[in-house]
Amino acid sequence: MRDVVVYTLLSLDGVAEEPGDWMFEADEEVFANLASVIGTQDDVLLGRGTYDYWSDYWPTSDVQPFADFVNGTPKHVVTSDPAELAWAGSTPVTGPLAAHVGRLKESPGGDIGVHGSIRLAQSLVAADLVDRLELVVVPTIAGAGRRLFTGSDSLRRLRLVTTSRSSTGCVFLGYRLR
Repeated sequence: MRDVVVYTLLSLDGVAEEPGDWMFEADEEVFANLASVIGTQDDVLLGRGTYDYWSDYWPTSDVQPFADFVNGTPKHVVTSDPAELAWAGSTPVTGPLAAHVGRLKESPGGDIGVHGSIRLAQSLVAADLVDRLELVVVPTIAGAGRRLFTGSDSLRRLRLVTTSRSSTGCVFLGYRLR
């Protein structure tokens, strides 16, 4: 059975998405961590908002290692509007999310990545469909913005499986949920 892996960058106060610029210039250790995580993935789940935002940037980007990965990997786009998806390798997911993810998990292949799609990641965690969290905690306090975990999340015990840090203070945390 394949793992669903949520990869997310977080500020120290838990913000995963906000309209400002709390992120920093990534160092080589952050890129190496990303390369390690995506190196095991051969499918990606994206929310429609992330897809719309990314489809204008990544097809022509040369930012590695993510550009080659996301452009060459099948993208399953969770959307209520199955309008044409122009980004190569994109397929709309319009039926029940749990059923689609269940079929993906049982199909042959590597891990299934969730990148940048906070609302989708929250839905997958709530539905108990996430196997691992790969978190990059950035030494910044964002103050406000969308968090990966909200006060409405049910109590859940995670098992820490990997830890490391970069020379610039980023902390890489790998947790198993299942």
